[in-house]
Amino acid sequence: MSSPTVGSAAPAVIPTLSLPEELILMLLNEETGYFHQVPGWHLNCAMAGAALAELSLQARIDTDMEHLILLDKTPTGDPVLDFALHHLTADGEPKDAQYWVERLAPYAEIIIDLALDRLTNAGMLEYHDGNFWTLTTAVRHGDYIVDGDHDTAVEFIKTRIGKSIFGAKIPSPRDVIIIGLASTCEVLRFIFEIDDDAEDRIQLLRQMDLIGQAIANAVAHNLAGPSLRHAAFTKQIPAVPLRRLIFNRHALRGNLPAYFAELQQHLGPIYHIKPPLKMFPDMYVLAGPKTNRWVHRYGRMYLRSRDYFRGIEAAYHASGLLPALDGAEHFRMRKALRSSYSRANLERQMSKVYADAKAHIAAWSEGDTFKLVEMCHHYSNAQLSPLLVSVDSQDVVDDIIAYKQRALSTHVARVLPRFLLRTPGMKRKAKSIDLVVDRIQRSHTSGQRTGCPRDHADDLLALHNSDPIFLPESNLKFALSAPVLAAMYVGDELSFILHALMTHPDLYRRVQAEADAVFGNPEPRWDLLDSDEVDVTQRFFKECLRLYPTIPGSIRTVMNSCVVEDYALPIGARVFVATTASHYLDDVFPDPYTFDIDRYLPERGEHRSPGYAPFGLGTHNCLGQRLVELQLVSSVLLLAHCFTFELKKPERKLSISPFPSLSPAKRIKVVIKERRHKLAI
Repeated sequence: MSSPTVGSAAPAVIPTLSLPEELILMLLNEETGYFHQVPGWHLNCAMAGAALAELSLQARIDTDMEHLILLDKTPTGDPVLDFALHHLTADGEPKDAQYWVERLAPYAEIIIDLALDRLTNAGMLEYHDGNFWTLTTAVRHGDYIVDGDHDTAVEFIKTRIGKSIFGAKIPSPRDVIIIGLASTCEVLRFIFEIDDDAEDRIQLLRQMDLIGQAIANAVAHNLAGPSLRHAAFTKQIPAVPLRRLIFNRHALRGNLPAYFAELQQHLGPIYHIKPPLKMFPDMYVLAGPKTNRWVHRYGRMYLRSRDYFRGIEAAYHASGLLPALDGAEHFRMRKALRSSYSRANLERQMSKVYADAKAHIAAWSEGDTFKLVEMCHHYSNAQLSPLLVSVDSQDVVDDIIAYKQRALSTHVARVLPRFLLRTPGMKRKAKSIDLVVDRIQRSHTSGQRTGCPRDHADDLLALHNSDPIFLPESNLKFALSAPVLAAMYVGDELSFILHALMTHPDLYRRVQAEADAVFGNPEPRWDLLDSDEVDVTQRFFKECLRLYPTIPGSIRTVMNSCVVEDYALPIGARVFVATTASHYLDDVFPDPYTFDIDRYLPERGEHRSPGYAPFGLGTHNCLGQRLVELQLVSSVLLLAHCFTFELKKPERKLSISPFPSLSPAKRIKVVIKERRHKLAI
């Protein structure tokens, strides 16, 4: 259903919400972009009970104190309810409601996902990268009503329940059930101000519904819940033997994802690294698709990001930077910046970005030799800096990248002593950051920005002016220079892609044929970038992201005790989430060390799983993922159309620099073998 347009005569009407859907909307916390934190087994029981209660209201089942009886097994058309009906139908012997709550509770994730899909398809919820959810604009502004009710879809629920709790009117059976479900989840106090009288009222209402009583009994009799009772039988986390830690072919080549994958194959999904030298901290590694899935869904509740970033904040004299934020503050910052980092922002300005790229490569000629990584850093920055902050920073990009790399190596990776960030050379490079920040601020006055497309710097400065506590001036140094730093990560990935093209000449020729279709006309065919006309390039790009992800994982601190794959992680432990280790696991990507772009054909689709995570997972995944994908694909096509590159020393195998992020070794050089086409500036 499409959202109504502004000024429409009447709000759109959606079907009556089911109880599972109403419960999800009750639990949604728009401040954090997620749901009120509910103990796992409590939520499981509540979602199972919601499905059963809805079936009861629709006269599909009947309940008494001893039995739950199936009356009608005809599918309802609602995936959640039909999922529950399928299980009820499969067991012929009548059981009580508590039995079925407990039987369906382990499938709560499926029930939640199905309900979320329905709410999203109905235009009520919007999904955001990072596994965040918010109400759609139409719902927030009251452009939806529910089957003739005059309250908006969400007010319809919360206002209705509030009146039932604080008023004297006897609520409907549906409202009684919702109150019981929300009470079981223990979140009513976070939604309403509950005093003693309201608490008494809630307890009275809960007794009016048999399903609600069954849920309460299921929670009481399974206090820890099956998923949590495993904590009493957790396995010991294996330590990595010294020989595997040091004498590893992948470690020697700098291929960290393959290194962590090999350890996972020998030790399991979680293992403990204890470096022999005290200068390196020990850490627990999570590797594989199952731990990826856990981190994506539950990491926000158990893992904290700010600890590992404190040193970076100190280096930039800042506090509360985006990578260090968690919870509601992190979500708020992402919302404020998502427009400038969106794919749509790049699509609107493709002509300008194209012009900047053409100007940068105009002087390149046959026989020119470049350092691969440096060339790609400069090429990427020539596009990203004007796009995101509307300034030219080519004169300082090397210094800004060098300072950030040293800061990451000393404070995050901890492979270098901290005094190396305070050398005279590094202090001089740090001044380049001040230079570009001053350049951005001077060019972003109201007068100079009149008529200009809004950019990332505009969003940051507006947020600072509106809330200088949330985004203080001390944070602007890092925040405004971040788009320049993006050239490092994007340039590193572009370096890997170009290297892969040069070492796969047959695929290089196929990519060039697609590039000519896009750029072989007076004006570029941007419409082809999402079509089958560039299918080889898209699949080539995906395979490069799999084999050569620039960010191999993320460092976190355990802030709440948790059990992952039957291993208990201690509070305060330093954790490395090796999200890309599964890129090299044979059960996720068969024959993982072979460069094979056919993995991404529809009939194989090996990347459609939590095992494929080149941009990270969970709340801290790459905010500009879709922008970067479009920028890299268009860059590869443009360079392939204009040039044929070759390696200066093709006999050498690719060596990888692993810190602070993955990139080809900086000594690798390329030569322009052929200038295929010259573009008009």
